[in-house]
Amino acid sequence: MKIVVCGAIANKGVSKIRKVQSLLKEKDFHVVDQISDEDYSKIKDFEDKKNLAEEIVKHDLDFIKESDIVVALIDRPSFGVAIEIYFAKTLGKKVIIMSKRKVPSPWPIAFSDRIVHDEEQLILTLRELQS
Repeated sequence: MKIVVCGAIANKGVSKIRKVQSLLKEKDFHVVDQISDEDYSKIKDFEDKKNLAEEIVKHDLDFIKESDIVVALIDRPSFGVAIEIYFAKTLGKKVIIMSKRKVPSPWPIAFSDRIVHDEEQLILTLRELQS
C-alpha cells in the first residue's frame, strides 16, 4: 500500500508534509515522497512561469497515479490539494483528509473516503485500510 501525503506547500507547508511522512515511515507505512529538492514555496506568482507550473503539476499527479492512498492535509485551503483529491478519486484511489480545524467547504468532505482530525486517527485509519 503506497501512500502519498499532499498539502499546501507555501508558508511552511512542506515541513507539515514532511512531519506526517516521517511519522508514517516510523509506523512502517510505504510513503511515496513527492516533494522535490527544489523549493517552490517562495514563488508568489506562477503567471509568467507556465512551463514550470506544468512541470510541477505533472510531477505531483504522477505520484498520485503511483499511490494507492492519498492523505490530504487540509488545515488551510489549497488549489493544488483540491485538484489532487479530485484527481485521486477519478482514478479510484482512497482519499483520507486530515484537518485539525473545522472544514468550511463541502468539497474535500464529498471527495474523501475517510476524515481524520489528528495523526493518531490517521494511523488507526491506515491500519484499518491495510487489513
